Amino acid sequence: MKKQLLPVIMTLAFVTTGCRQTSEFAITDLHVHLKGNFTIEDAIRKSEAENIQYGIAVNCGLGFPVHNDSQIDSFLVIMNDYPQFYVGMQAEGREWVDLFSKESIEKFDYVFTDAMTFTDEKGRRNRIWLPEETFIDNEEEFMDYLVKSLITILNTEPVDIYVNATFLPEQMADRYDHFWTEKRMNEVINALRSNNIALEINNRYEIPSADFIKRAKKAGVRFTVGTNNADENFSGAKYALYMIKECNLTEGDFWLPVKKERR
Repeated sequence: MKKQLLPVIMTLAFVTTGCRQTSEFAITDLHVHLKGNFTIEDAIRKSEAENIQYGIAVNCGLGFPVHNDSQIDSFLVIMNDYPQFYVGMQAEGREWVDLFSKESIEKFDYVFTDAMTFTDEKGRRNRIWLPEETFIDNEEEFMDYLVKSLITILNTEPVDIYVNATFLPEQMADRYDHFWTEKRMNEVINALRSNNIALEINNRYEIPSADFIKRAKKAGVRFTVGTNNADENFSGAKYALYMIKECNLTEGDFWLPVKKERR
């Protein structure tokens, strides 16, 4: 990933306005997890304090807390008591489509995934946020396969949002613009548009780049805001707010799910 260096004037603006969002329209963070010491009660307080609506997402997939239909139902029973939140499914790995029934998947308000887990041409399962589980023999070939895998995901998996968008492994992250070429960006954007999948602007990793977002906007792709917090140590939506200004995004450029009725 590429860290975007915010201008000093924007940094000062965020300091003087505190954590409350300052967009001209309401911000909804659809990628919030109950992790670390961050509880549902904390989510209520933080959402209200920062004036940002939340979508609470649970990790669903092989080796994750939720890996069958009954566990989905158990999670949703808990969330029934908190109707102020959207409820999302984070689909993990490529096996998720075989682990859960269509009926259970559709109980969520929305479903999202990323391309951070895939099996390469040599049969190695890559989890590219973990250096020890990322196998890069040739960087350009790795990047081509990553993009190819992502496009397959967007074309075949029933998701609403592509999250952690354009994430790169640690050893490649400082050369974001080199690897995310115009051709690669356009291939992904075309797949997003063709499948009506929204693109997340991620606050934690500060991705995608402004160039990627502007290209996606021009193509008619819609956006969401997400953080993907690992614990309670997150606040605001600074990167998303900056990109909204930088890329001239309006409320109409954003996608929101419809809350399902839950008993």
